[in-house]
Amino acid sequence: MNQKTIAKEISLQGIGLHTGAKVSMRFKPAEENTGIQFCRIDLPDKPIIPADVSKVISTNRGTTLQEGIAQVWTVEHTLSALHGLGIDNILIELDGPEIPIMDGSAKYFVNAFKDVGIIDLNAEREIFEITEPISFEDEDTGAEYVAVPSDEFAITTLIDFNSGILGQQFASLDDINDYGDQIAPCRTFVFVHELENLLNQNLIKGGDIDNAIVIVDRMMSQSELDELAKKLNKPSVKVEREGVLNTIQLHFPNEPARHKLLDVIGDLTLLGKSIKGKIVTKKSGHKSNIEFAKILKKKYLESKKLKGIPQYDPNLIPVVDILQIQKLLPHRYPFLLVDKIIELSNNHVVGIKNISINEELFQGHFPGNPVFPGMLQLEALAQTGGVLALSLQEDKGEWDTYFLKVDNAKFRQKVLPGDTLILKMDLAAPIRRGLVIMNGTAYVGNKVVCEAELTAQIVKRV
Repeated sequence: MNQKTIAKEISLQGIGLHTGAKVSMRFKPAEENTGIQFCRIDLPDKPIIPADVSKVISTNRGTTLQEGIAQVWTVEHTLSALHGLGIDNILIELDGPEIPIMDGSAKYFVNAFKDVGIIDLNAEREIFEITEPISFEDEDTGAEYVAVPSDEFAITTLIDFNSGILGQQFASLDDINDYGDQIAPCRTFVFVHELENLLNQNLIKGGDIDNAIVIVDRMMSQSELDELAKKLNKPSVKVEREGVLNTIQLHFPNEPARHKLLDVIGDLTLLGKSIKGKIVTKKSGHKSNIEFAKILKKKYLESKKLKGIPQYDPNLIPVVDILQIQKLLPHRYPFLLVDKIIELSNNHVVGIKNISINEELFQGHFPGNPVFPGMLQLEALAQTGGVLALSLQEDKGEWDTYFLKVDNAKFRQKVLPGDTLILKMDLAAPIRRGLVIMNGTAYVGNKVVCEAELTAQIVKRV
């Protein structure tokens, strides 16, 4: 199945649930492998925040992403709608920090995307296939999660708030094509006893009985109702019996459970890959959703590394030999750390570095116990990535790449003289404004010896 985006640009406006501020959003089509990105057009330089679980900084009554100083609050309903319709790539511009709450569901986003149309892109969609059970239990909240193998994506959510009114509920989605009708219209909910605490925290300033189901699990006096109405900026509210505030009509008897399922889908979208498997959750919440998404992402990256081990045949002619490498890279002996390139595309590159006892570094690095330094493994990965980045430039040989940062570097095995390092670099995002972000993995045989996320800048030589 190919990746998808929307056919044309569309705009929506609404009120932020927690800020109460009016927010305008513009959804724009995006190229393949771009992913879902938020852009704060109201901030200097219009910073972009990728929809990735590593960017989550808060799960207090919603999921908040941050990149630098830029934040986007309450992203889960938008992400859920995108996942529910199979949209992989999109740029979301907004002029404030919070996604509009709309009616408390994902319906308005789904309808907007359907109105403009959804189109296929040329690249295939990457799938994370669950091949063995993956479980997680949040001891703080009692939330439980399990992912098991399945031919399709499916999800079941169970809720239990120890409430005589709400009771135990469950919701299931066995066919993602049913998302728009069965899950998207289901609104967020809150217990009346939670409202005062949220209001006192300066949250839900945009809250309204039109965009949230307020479940009244105890009888309230008229004075309490009057105070609640005042805080909600309503002339009055009433409860004739325990149930739902102002007897709002539910879309489904189990609408709260369906909304929890909607939230789980939205938060798991931050994995960045579609899931082939069945997810079962109990007592889910944003905090535990994100923790489970982090576990799934770790499992996905592990599985990708195992499946993506490059095959090195020394008998084959290199795609880029050492003389061609020297025309691209400025490095020379003793600091040229890639001997040849055996694979090269627009989004990945595989290089080879042969480790010899004759390398000068072994005279001073662990003499008598030669170990190839971890920092030089990273440098070898960076040089391999530099071949990819610089080969894409028009004026080859006139550019250099400079390290900006290294994230999540791990060294898993010793690299010794006689080893052949297989250096694989994958673009994590399209190169923009000379910024190159890559995921690097170094292998010896079929073992991962080093991995890291590398960021560099392409700079024209003076």
